[in-house]
Amino acid sequence: MEKFLREWRQDALNKHQHDTAIFVGDKVLALTEDPNDAFWLAQVHFTTGNYTRALGFLNQHKLIADQPACKYLAGNCLIKQGKYDEALNILGLKDPDNLQIAPGNARRKHLHIQKNLRNGTSRGGSASHNRIDRSEERDGVETSTIRYEAGMCYLRGLCHAKMNAFDSAKECYKNAVRIDVQCFEAFDQLMKNSLLSPTEEWEFIESLDFDSISNTSDSATQEAAAFTKLLYTTRLSKYAHPTEFAAATEELSTHYNLSQNADILLSRAELLFTQCRFRESLYLTNKILARDKYNMSTLPLHLANLHELDEKNALFLLSHDLADNAPHEPTAWLAVGIYYLSTSRIADARRFFSKASFMDPHFGPAWIGFAHTFAAEGEHDQAISAYATAARLFQGTHLPQLFLGMQNLMLNNTVLAREYLNTAFNLCKTDPLLLNEMGVCFYHSDDLPNAIKMFRHALHLASYNIEYATARDGTTYVRNPDPESPYGDLMKHNTAFTSTRANLGHALRRAGHFEEALEHFSEVIRLGGRDTGIFAAKGLCYLEMGQTWDAIGALHQALSVNAQDTVATELLNRALELIGEEGLSGGITGAGAESGAGSSFATAQTRELEEEEFDRRIGLRRGAGRKSVRAGRKARALEPLDPRDFDTPERSGMSRGIGDEEMEGEGAMSSPPEASAYDMDLEGDSMAVDSDDE
Repeated sequence: MEKFLREWRQDALNKHQHDTAIFVGDKVLALTEDPNDAFWLAQVHFTTGNYTRALGFLNQHKLIADQPACKYLAGNCLIKQGKYDEALNILGLKDPDNLQIAPGNARRKHLHIQKNLRNGTSRGGSASHNRIDRSEERDGVETSTIRYEAGMCYLRGLCHAKMNAFDSAKECYKNAVRIDVQCFEAFDQLMKNSLLSPTEEWEFIESLDFDSISNTSDSATQEAAAFTKLLYTTRLSKYAHPTEFAAATEELSTHYNLSQNADILLSRAELLFTQCRFRESLYLTNKILARDKYNMSTLPLHLANLHELDEKNALFLLSHDLADNAPHEPTAWLAVGIYYLSTSRIADARRFFSKASFMDPHFGPAWIGFAHTFAAEGEHDQAISAYATAARLFQGTHLPQLFLGMQNLMLNNTVLAREYLNTAFNLCKTDPLLLNEMGVCFYHSDDLPNAIKMFRHALHLASYNIEYATARDGTTYVRNPDPESPYGDLMKHNTAFTSTRANLGHALRRAGHFEEALEHFSEVIRLGGRDTGIFAAKGLCYLEMGQTWDAIGALHQALSVNAQDTVATELLNRALELIGEEGLSGGITGAGAESGAGSSFATAQTRELEEEEFDRRIGLRRGAGRKSVRAGRKARALEPLDPRDFDTPERSGMSRGIGDEEMEGEGAMSSPPEASAYDMDLEGDSMAVDSDDE
């Protein structure tokens, strides 16, 4: 009878007929009084959401104290009910240090010592002089017990995170992975919540002993260890070690045929997003969503790409779909907030970012998006407060510190801005957009050599890992790494860093390197940056070099872009006056031969006044391309928004420049894009198209 009932119980569970499983399981427990049957029934209650009944079964049969599996389930029940202090009382406050494994080489060495001790062949003939690592105590513990202990470390981390003790949570997650390298839940929490900096992530994965993974044979064990390390490598930050990341994805794609796997495609899309190659990143996220429409780990990055490319109609349709079919997911309301942000409805965007963060207080893209809404309205104090909250929640990502520095730059607090930017730089030294902001800070502090150094380094990093090609018409393109892309082998050149190049040109101009500055301004124009300020800056350089006619040509081009630009108009009038003065003093040809830098553009005092007026009127390019910080990027991007995945409207793609028009203040942030032809009117949780827009 017992065998019959257990088979019936298991068959019902396999069919997800939980009521039948509970009915039959209760009869089995009444017949046997077996603790294993009680644990089985408690698991079914947990699966159906009856956490109180599951905990009651465990307490009734006194299983929690003696069985690690039962203790793990009891702690999980209490966490689901929000009783974090009680969960910690059951799980304990300390992680089991004796079960943590030493890194690979040390582990093998200790195993060798243990073998010698058992054989009585240790050096000196005495075992007492050999130090045995504490991780050897694992040898007498069952594998299932070790894995449940790792799971309890993970649950301790969840409790600490829910109580905002992020340092304690980080250590618990790390210990869980050290005890059981296959505890992916803990590893994923470390990555998606940005609890480690990019450098710390790589150091941590190098410290793990993947050789502890057991399999049927030694060769299979080694392959499993290598495979697991490759998978974990693809989850790390894309700002560090791009060569190792490329090698890992290449081996997984070719050797294990995972090139079309969603996680591998997502990792590649994240890398492209950090390089501001949004169209290519969007192509990969579209491939993932074509197979799995509601892949919630991909959607924040996908939304960030759509926002970057100003795809308002696609955002509208996707946010409607998510709000209708997945209203319980914070990503659905993140999508609504991003749509409203793209259509300049800032108050509505803030409302839905707030709703997403309320549903999941550790959802990075929602926090970053919420802060961006204040920045978009020029509410710098509120934006700083929101970014500071994000920085406290996501300690391993540099983006909140970067945004704090940007806000202080807009308030002309260059000293405080430099402190935040230096903090961000200590977390991530390979983000070209961060280096651009540091260059802007040096520029405002009149530290031109360091500003030039930062802008050059930013451009060097931006061009890393990007292959260039030139079409027949002379247009520069970026090679597409995916041969199946409908965009072909060539993609339009990545123009996200033209603002950084323009900044470099302005810094060189102020430093007196006019010829090199002209080269960079010409490159910006060639890449599509036909901006009035760039042409005006070229005109100013020509005037400084005494080439008045070239200056007139550049200023005419500036006015052809914007005929109402007052800076270009004043500079053109000044150039025409100089031509007139040269003609009166003996003819254009003669004056051109006699005039130097002093006579062509008046005295040094006049040049200094013109320089100050030009910088004051035109402002400084804040360069900051959009990122998503996803608590899982990044957030993109605000990753993200990494969003490392949600994205922000104040980084380089939509930034003001040293050569931009006069704004609300020096270096003011660009306004959001114009409203879409479609608009959403949300009442509660419902969305509908406005009748006027149809």
